[in-house]
Amino acid sequence: MKFAHLLAASSLALMAAAGAHAKTLVYCSEGSPEGFDPAPYTAGTTFDAASQAVYNQLVEFKPGTTEIAPALAESYEISDDGLEYTFHLRPGVKFHTTDFFTPTREMNADDVIFSFLRQGDESSPWHQYVAGITYEYYSGMEMPTVIKEIQKVDDLTVKFVLTRPEAPFLANLAMDFASILSKEYADKLEAENRKEDLNNAPVGTGPFKFVAYQKDAVIRYQANDDYWAGREKIDDLIFAITPDPAVRMQKLQAGECHIMPYPAPADIEALKADENLQVMEQPGLNVAYLAYNTTVAPFDNPNVRKALNMAMNKEAILEAVFQGTGQVAKNPIPPTMWSYNDAVEDTAFDPEAAKKLLEEAGVSDLSMEIWAMPVQRPYMPNARRTAELMQEDFAKIGVKVEIVSYEWGEYLKNSTDPSRKGAVILGWTGDNGDPDNFMGVLLGCSATGDGGANRAQWCNKEFDDLIQKAKVTADQAERTKLYEEAQVVFKRENPWATIAHSTVFMPMSKKVSGYVMNPLGKHSFSGVDIEE
Repeated sequence: MKFAHLLAASSLALMAAAGAHAKTLVYCSEGSPEGFDPAPYTAGTTFDAASQAVYNQLVEFKPGTTEIAPALAESYEISDDGLEYTFHLRPGVKFHTTDFFTPTREMNADDVIFSFLRQGDESSPWHQYVAGITYEYYSGMEMPTVIKEIQKVDDLTVKFVLTRPEAPFLANLAMDFASILSKEYADKLEAENRKEDLNNAPVGTGPFKFVAYQKDAVIRYQANDDYWAGREKIDDLIFAITPDPAVRMQKLQAGECHIMPYPAPADIEALKADENLQVMEQPGLNVAYLAYNTTVAPFDNPNVRKALNMAMNKEAILEAVFQGTGQVAKNPIPPTMWSYNDAVEDTAFDPEAAKKLLEEAGVSDLSMEIWAMPVQRPYMPNARRTAELMQEDFAKIGVKVEIVSYEWGEYLKNSTDPSRKGAVILGWTGDNGDPDNFMGVLLGCSATGDGGANRAQWCNKEFDDLIQKAKVTADQAERTKLYEEAQVVFKRENPWATIAHSTVFMPMSKKVSGYVMNPLGKHSFSGVDIEE
């Protein structure tokens, strides 16, 4: 019997099961996770439900920062040549004991090696344990070519040997895809012929233990009594899945949930005015964009892409969609990130010049698709409305647009298809504070192809040479120069229409304390308390 069949039947049952005297925090999540294994996915919604709640990494970011701190590795050393990273694992770390798994040993080097090699080794029985999954981050961060081998020195010591120096490597290991899973649990699932439960019923070392999930409705967690960093103050954590921002707001104001993400821009002032609520905010380390498929005519022509960008009234999109909660984007990285090139000039809004460029390119009667994501994200409050405004703008230069969408998981998967038609609205919130996490992951040649994060399928040698050189350069001033040059190439070639960088808001009950906004856009409830 699959684990899913054993789950509770309703959200009401789950909330009742939390217990009358337990301290319970309810988070009105904006969507459902794609799964509970962080490695095959890229959506923040999935990371919030999986890695942020259930798992840990070797190193992690200090709350509210992009500064690296020890986690499952209590210390580490880097060789002088930058080719060896030795991690000393924290002794006594326990994996979760749940209704479906009881560990017989503590976390050790075998778990670390399993967690990484299954992503990079195509011959591993755990590489494709769910049909069709890809390891977009592992590939996008070039881990298959960067990691030469992972050595078990002893039970509590692991050494990563690299093929080249890699400036972002340590920051990459703090990302969600690098979560450490239990090899013992995986072995048990394989022996019982239910490997898919690695993605359905997670077992980690993190602050909360997974209890149950009712698809598209609710996820329930309990505090991990054996958490190596100390037991959490709340007893039960509930994700009440609520895609509609208006309904999330109603639930928050009614006290049915305590924290909600991604309020509609039009509702922010009302939320701030509610005497029972507090509203945190900070500039988002993010970008929203429209990615053309640069391998499909006529979008393989930079001048066609430029013409479309010139026809787009981004100020109107900011006013109608973001409503004062963002700024127009001109670069693929946000202005809050080091190496941002402010000298770059944005493409001017000029529909007449856009028409002329299309004529010069020999393009007429162009019809195209614009994909509009079905969910609200921190970088994009309303993709459908954004697509409608683009549709109106493009019509003025004679380009006919059909707006299409898919379920969120399908949208993310289909948008990586190299044969995809048209252009896709998407965005990115930084994962580790390094420019490579935007320019390498989203625009590098290694991220093209099916399953890659380069939705534009854009492989430009001049751009790629610059970012590859930056990756192996330790000096940040030199890296900055290289990334600044890369942004100039990006703007000249226009693989995207850069849309906006948003401000992120987090409304919550005044009963909540200890919540820290994450500059990387994740939602963690470690350290959070609620007044009873």
